[in-house]
Amino acid sequence: MTEADEEAVQGVLMPLLRALEMLRFIARHVHPPEFEELMGNVGRPEAEMRSALAKKSSWPAHLSGVGLALEQAGKAVLEAFDGLRLILEGAGDIRGVYRALRRVPDALHALYPLAKLVPQVNRFFLDPSLRSDSSLQQRFLDALVSDRSGVMQFDANGKERGGYWLYVPETYVPDRAWPVVMALHGGSGSGRLFLWSWLRDARSKGAILVAPTAVGSTWALMGTDPDTPNLARILEFVRSQWNVDASRVLLTGMSDGGTFTYVSGLEAGSPFTHLAPVAAAFHPMLGQMADPGRLRGLPIHIVHGALDWMFPVELAQQARDVLSRAEAAVTYRELDDLSHTYPTEINTELLSWMDMTAGPRR
Repeated sequence: MTEADEEAVQGVLMPLLRALEMLRFIARHVHPPEFEELMGNVGRPEAEMRSALAKKSSWPAHLSGVGLALEQAGKAVLEAFDGLRLILEGAGDIRGVYRALRRVPDALHALYPLAKLVPQVNRFFLDPSLRSDSSLQQRFLDALVSDRSGVMQFDANGKERGGYWLYVPETYVPDRAWPVVMALHGGSGSGRLFLWSWLRDARSKGAILVAPTAVGSTWALMGTDPDTPNLARILEFVRSQWNVDASRVLLTGMSDGGTFTYVSGLEAGSPFTHLAPVAAAFHPMLGQMADPGRLRGLPIHIVHGALDWMFPVELAQQARDVLSRAEAAVTYRELDDLSHTYPTEINTELLSWMDMTAGPRR
């Protein structure tokens, strides 16, 4: 890029990245009784973004692709903030907050292709602790574009339900085995949205990431279960195409996805080596119905917020106790400041825990 090109891109990009980081902060700390206070502390970080987009009326032809990506991401960011402001004005409830925050994955989806082109975007999609690692950043910039790496979508006969999104790090090489994270969305979510809760960490630490969408309106927590065989089918396909470490295959999920992590992951034939339910419901029957041989020594990492208003933290404490008595290898993490939302800061911890507890179970 010329100096003028660089200035034009940076003029929009930097306010966009700052606004996105603030939306991540809001998503992590949102708690219904304290929402107004949270937004007051945040201020109006979107104002700089709005001004930058208003000033940029057009892009030169050679920057049209970059400009379009920045504009699409910026629009999604502004719509997220607009939705949050409406709730502050009394036009809705906590469900409106979560709906507004769903525009964040849309912004990340639009922005991510620029990671190959713009160093600041490349760094943004890395764990903050690795942003000074110039050799890692260069490996991503030097990686060849391939239809076997990056973000991919696999639908189910033309439908999102039952399909999945997949991320394979651009640095993937087939001569070593890679861990897999299968991450299950919450009750009204989708794999398309939930992928972005994990992508930065999978990219930074080197893991294949699978984000399926439930076959039905949410995961099969009762009655007929079409989701468990679908997850097995998806995992088998991934194993057939990429070199997967059979000792590091994590099933994790948020809310209903966390509950289904218990429901499916405790079955005797489950192909997953590690389970990590987050903000999940739990009933003692899940432990009683589980195969004792499956539970014995199974690494399970439970994460829950003390402020969770949907599934009280006592459910997680109960899960810890029931599963520990059944001789599962339980790690329990209770976050004092977490409400019913996804704490992305645990992802790196979960990957490290999986590395430390990996064994010959499967």
